[in-house]
Amino acid sequence: MSDFEIRPATADDLPAIVAMLADDPLGARRESPDDLTPYRAAFDRLAQDPNQRLVVAVHEGRTVGTLQLTIIPGLSRRGATRSVIEGVRIHADHRGSGLGTLLIEWAVEASRQEGCHLVQLTSDATRTDAHRFYERLGFEASHVGFKLALT
Repeated sequence: MSDFEIRPATADDLPAIVAMLADDPLGARRESPDDLTPYRAAFDRLAQDPNQRLVVAVHEGRTVGTLQLTIIPGLSRRGATRSVIEGVRIHADHRGSGLGTLLIEWAVEASRQEGCHLVQLTSDATRTDAHRFYERLGFEASHVGFKLALT
């Protein structure tokens, strides 16, 4: 896996990131790779927030993976800090290569370095392959999630 570089995302990575977000049945309904305007605004907000880590995996100069890691200080669990992993995507050409494991391992280690006591993530109920992947990496299905759309 030494032929992949994990680094902070830059604005130049946005087209590749958004294309990966849109490259599945769920993402195809939610994302708009033809209009990067809202993604640029979101990227600027993320870049200014010290608790956000948006990273990409690069292979031979090409952005082929991404994830977002959010550090959340809290009061529960005796004032524990936790992290949330989201937006994990691997380019179709690199699925099954071990890159997903490498990105999650990076996020877990970054969480440890931030003093987190817990790493959590959510995955859409329909993504059964992703659920098996996360379980294989030691994550346990522990909660029922709820969402309320505001727009």
